Amino acid sequence: MNASKLPDLVGRYRECAVLDELLTAPRAGEPRVRVLRGEAGMGKSVLLEYAAARASHMTVTRAQGVEADMELPYASLHQLCAPFLAQVDELPAPQRDALRVAFGTAAGDPPDRFLVGLAVLTLLTRASENRTVLVLVDDAQWLDQVSLQTLGFVARRLLAEAVAMVFAVRDPEGEGVLTHLPETWIGGLDAASAAQLLEATVSGRLDRQVRDRFVAEMHGNPLALLEFSRGRTAAELAYGLDSCTSPHPRGAVSNRLERDFAERLGSLPRPTRTLLLITAAEPVGDAGLLTRAAASLGITPDTTPARTAGLIDLRGFLRFRHPLVRSAVYHQAGIEERRAVHRALAAATDPALDPDRRAWHAAQAASGPDEEVAAGLERAADRARQRGGIAAEAVLLERAAQLTPDPWSRGRRAVAAAETHFAAADPDRATEQATLAELCPLSSLDRARLARLRARILFARSRSDEAAPLLLEAAAQFTAAGSPLAPLTYLGAINAAIFADTVHGPTGARAAAAAARASGAPPSGSEAADLLLDGVAAILTEDHESGLTALRRALHLLAQEELPTREATMRWLLLVPVALEAFIHHAWDLHAWDTLATRAVRLARDIGALGELPPALIYAGGVHIHYGDFAEAARMIDEADAIAAATGHAPHTYASLVLAAWRGDADAAAHIVEDARAGALRRGEVSLLGAMGYIQGVLFNGLARYDEALAAAQSAIDHDGFNFRGLSLVEHIEAATRCGRHDEARASLARLLDLTRATDSGWAAGVGARSRALLAEDDEADALYRTALEEFGRGGVTVELARTHLLYGEWLRRNRRPAQAREHLRTAFDMFDGMRAAAFAERARRELTATGEHVRTRATTPSGALTPQESQIATLAAEGMTNARIGAELFISPHTVEWHLRKVYAKLGINSRRALPDALAGAPGADGRPRRERRTAADRIHAPSRAAGTPGPR
Repeated sequence: MNASKLPDLVGRYRECAVLDELLTAPRAGEPRVRVLRGEAGMGKSVLLEYAAARASHMTVTRAQGVEADMELPYASLHQLCAPFLAQVDELPAPQRDALRVAFGTAAGDPPDRFLVGLAVLTLLTRASENRTVLVLVDDAQWLDQVSLQTLGFVARRLLAEAVAMVFAVRDPEGEGVLTHLPETWIGGLDAASAAQLLEATVSGRLDRQVRDRFVAEMHGNPLALLEFSRGRTAAELAYGLDSCTSPHPRGAVSNRLERDFAERLGSLPRPTRTLLLITAAEPVGDAGLLTRAAASLGITPDTTPARTAGLIDLRGFLRFRHPLVRSAVYHQAGIEERRAVHRALAAATDPALDPDRRAWHAAQAASGPDEEVAAGLERAADRARQRGGIAAEAVLLERAAQLTPDPWSRGRRAVAAAETHFAAADPDRATEQATLAELCPLSSLDRARLARLRARILFARSRSDEAAPLLLEAAAQFTAAGSPLAPLTYLGAINAAIFADTVHGPTGARAAAAAARASGAPPSGSEAADLLLDGVAAILTEDHESGLTALRRALHLLAQEELPTREATMRWLLLVPVALEAFIHHAWDLHAWDTLATRAVRLARDIGALGELPPALIYAGGVHIHYGDFAEAARMIDEADAIAAATGHAPHTYASLVLAAWRGDADAAAHIVEDARAGALRRGEVSLLGAMGYIQGVLFNGLARYDEALAAAQSAIDHDGFNFRGLSLVEHIEAATRCGRHDEARASLARLLDLTRATDSGWAAGVGARSRALLAEDDEADALYRTALEEFGRGGVTVELARTHLLYGEWLRRNRRPAQAREHLRTAFDMFDGMRAAAFAERARRELTATGEHVRTRATTPSGALTPQESQIATLAAEGMTNARIGAELFISPHTVEWHLRKVYAKLGINSRRALPDALAGAPGADGRPRRERRTAADRIHAPSRAAGTPGPR
């Protein structure tokens, strides 16, 4: 796109300097993004024109937000990508297919919006290889939601690319749009500049007092000054035609401007006003479409009066001078005029090429209920869903419900609209549609869907303990209706009760589990889901043996289940957190945890499900904490937090807390604990308070602050929740024995053994044997410690293996067996020091020193200087992955990968990626061996996809 003529700007030196700096050659690592914020008329659009004019050396592409297009998914993104669509075929297959489906040029499963974002990022990056690309987005507050989210994702991933982005956002309408990006506030002109602008537009000499009054009243708004004074003389402004004597009351500048534009419209011929109304109602700018619609209304296009009035200009197509002109044109027209225009546009729109826009115009033209129009909107909603435009789907279904004459069909569509609004993260509109549905007759199935939705809204807003009984009631209704949604709803009820820490009582998790087991609910269509419900419900109702059997069968199915569609994969990803919590806390199965978490990361990457990828990474990071690979865990947690920040989700503080506790970082853990505790209380996530007790138990036991560890673990046990009780009992037993409170330790040991009795895992057997050893005497204790070491080795729980060496060594030293004590304490120290578990390592060092051995701490390796993302990129590059593939795996561009690698080379003292394997291999792992001797997390995660011959998700 060619650069335009440089506009004349008065008083915008600071703003122009900001844009000039953005357009110069980028400094490495500095994002080239700027959001221009301001009220209507402040000159944001003119500043975009300035940027375009200054970008003669760049490829410029634009998008313009339009209110009428806000419900059409990817409309603005399609507009912006138009200059580069010829290169879509060159994108990696998943990105290419996602973008084609999003733009409606191919059929397929609904694309994840962030996979579409990666496709756009790749498209822009490739276009910038020969010439810098400048992206200009005007009126971003009116972009369709999915386009806005996608562009926000792209903007946050720019780092080393030759791409610059400038957004103009009108406040207050767009106050929450594109937050946390670099921004510049565009306020009113200073008095001198405003006066200069006003005098330049008025014919004749303007009295200074009159000028100053106008400048003050217009608050330095450039458009207000230009438009209100356009064509008026100094005498007219001084004697009655100013804002003080205007028949319109004073108000917001945008309102006054819109009224002024409306007054100009009144002087235009009726055919010209109708032509402008057609243009305002259909912002695509298709000259053929406008001509056909005008012809059907008997209008001969004549734009001359509108151009003379300063309302439009022609730059290849009819274009309003300002968005407020469009708004004035549309809202000044009568409702019947608007309906007639929409009717003409619907008739002129090709039903085969653009059925969605045709359906929308037909809906705007409807004067009352119309089943044909409502059915057309419902079909358009289905197409929006297929393209990934869930927000558009919700609005189309809402309008379809409003236009449905039959009350039963209206209720069904309102329920669907409410569910879709909730899925689009708009609980307020979901509640409105649910209320509308309740006024209609509903089938038993729709009543159950509505009850479930009400509960999900309540749970999402506050984790309220009121959600579980509502979900339980909905599950019973689904069961009565024979719906496959019953098992999943029972799982939802159990989960809600556990989050609210309501395990006991008539509406607690155990009651929900008992109801699920007795319900005779029909199959869900997923054997894994049904077995998972059976297992969780059995454990809650104290039938541990049958529950664990069902869980193991569910694990096998979840690990092997074929997932042919994106919907099937998404359902699987939603089930996995429930499964993982069961395997972690009740089956004590680290291998199952690893299997499911690894597959979850891989599948989330495969389909670009960035909403599900962060929790999957967090679970996978938890595996590596227990493997003792804290560096890998930190990389996964860091990536999860980066993606969560880019997608607008809250960070996952739980994993950071667990890692900080095992590292023994008391200051960092204390800060995160307090923030997490406050958040848990605010959201009603009482179960997290139990997790806090377990985490602090680990931290304080590592620091040998046993009184504090005992109190923290006891608080977790007192919550008696479903998940963290077993882990908290382990911490409580160690702390109680160290505090000499053996009766309390024995009581906790009895509860722990009861929880682990039916579990055949090395982890469970290890914690049982070690906890018994803490309370045993002489030979029995010795044998139990050795059993614990063997069992933890079988279970692969490296952190607990190291901890057992420490406890065994402490016991041996106190029993005057220093030579044997040194052997186990040295092993514990080496393992903990290798993990960088500082508190436990220090505890082992003190014990070793007491045996008379001198201990040297391990020197920091060069790779320790790498950030988590640098380490992750370096690891993938060392495995032979190309920059393009690393970028696709980590949702960044190849240029950003290369930029990070240059920093890695400098930190490691090497000059090429060929040297990476040896440089990284020298860094010891948790077990003290060089990394080259260990199977890395990347091996585990990549192996399945490489075997299938597909790009291996990281």
